[in-house]
Amino acid sequence: MESRFTAVFQKTDKWWIAFVEELPGANAQGETIDEAELILESNRELSEREFAGKDVIREELKIAVS
Repeated sequence: MESRFTAVFQKTDKWWIAFVEELPGANAQGETIDEAELILESNRELSEREFAGKDVIREELKIAVS
């Protein structure tokens, strides 16, 4: 199963900030857009490791966007 989410990147004076619209609190920042994206990906991998082998339920959520 593959889940799809929307990553939003915004340039500030010195940083790129990034967040995932569908996941409040899933955010990152980096000096480049690539660095911010890498941090979001690293956070996802950390979450996968945290719950590996544990009894969890993963569900795909459908969110209407208007």
